[in-house]
Amino acid sequence: MSTETLNFEQTVNASLSRVYKAFTNATSLRQWLCDISTVDPKPGGRFYMAWNDGYYTSGEYTRLEKNQLVSFTWNGRREPGQTYVEVLLIETDQGTRLTLKHDGLGIGDAWEKTREECSDGWTKGLKNLASVLETGEDQRFVLRPMLGILLTDFDEDIAEQLGIPVSKGVRIDDTVEDFGARAAGLQKDDVIIEMDGQISNDFASLGNVLNGHQAGDKIEVVFYRGTEKMSVMMELSRRPLHEIPETTAELAEAVKERYKEMQKNLSQFLDGVTEEEASYKISPDEWSVKEVLAHLLQSEQFYQMYIAEVVGGHVRWADDFGGNLQAFIDATVSVYPTLNEMLAALDRTRGETVVLFTKMPPEFSKQKGSYWQLAYGVLEAPYHDNAHMEQMQACIDAARNG
Repeated sequence: MSTETLNFEQTVNASLSRVYKAFTNATSLRQWLCDISTVDPKPGGRFYMAWNDGYYTSGEYTRLEKNQLVSFTWNGRREPGQTYVEVLLIETDQGTRLTLKHDGLGIGDAWEKTREECSDGWTKGLKNLASVLETGEDQRFVLRPMLGILLTDFDEDIAEQLGIPVSKGVRIDDTVEDFGARAAGLQKDDVIIEMDGQISNDFASLGNVLNGHQAGDKIEVVFYRGTEKMSVMMELSRRPLHEIPETTAELAEAVKERYKEMQKNLSQFLDGVTEEEASYKISPDEWSVKEVLAHLLQSEQFYQMYIAEVVGGHVRWADDFGGNLQAFIDATVSVYPTLNEMLAALDRTRGETVVLFTKMPPEFSKQKGSYWQLAYGVLEAPYHDNAHMEQMQACIDAARNG
């Protein structure tokens, strides 16, 4: 059978080793090409990538020459047959010249869609690879607009408690001020089931919708508020981008100031709150102030592990969010039973995070994609803290109003 070979070339201002890693490390692959990946970079080792739109490909590495060549088989979902990819790396004055061949694509109507999608995917992907390795910026993320929502867990039990007649959807924990979701009237415990005509039953599906839009676009959002099915038109918001410090030392100083401000704001917010008020629960299913603080403490501990994984180059992946385990919240509250103890524990843990950034190896900043990803996240506005401060304020108000 006659076949066709697609050829691509990309110059990347990065070392051979960085570009080679981009094809042989699961975390690196997710930073520029796919949403999910797992690899075993050795001849005969697995090669698997998936995207949030439902497409995936699997295969195995067939040939590896460190910092020079990577070859693997390609079995894409619903594609007519197996194809083959070879990546050749050559050092140049500008860094690395990458030549990629996607071979074995058939001729004829049955292969037309596959050829088009492979051509478009590799063209965009290799341009993004250059962006990630040269500047750190993942263009899929940078150019994507924002909804301005914070999410929380949702399952059959929660649906029953809220009176929502579906068990699949995206439950809103809070909306962010000055973003499209709040302006459209979406609020806590609304469950999104559809956006822009597409089923939206998990976080990944929301991203798929946004990938096809830009800031200023208006889309329809269908959601449940209790038993009532509703829809609104929402304008997508521009993603705020802030300057990323060039060195790990500068980043550590910026993180120190950010955390100092966050802790100061939280302490001032809770000044004068009594133990009784901090323990008050609006309902059995709502957290008290102390439980919210326990959640913030746990989130900081999880974040420290994430930092270590990003710096180490191996970030764990979960297919979904398992929710907040109440027993875990209860355990933390039992160890820090007073408001002052909980605040002190959170302060110490955040201080530990600051020291972690201070001790970060200077050479980590050269890993542009990982460094940019970590820096952008830690310097982003504290949406999570702000949302939970609103939640705590509701508890305090309810306690004081009887």
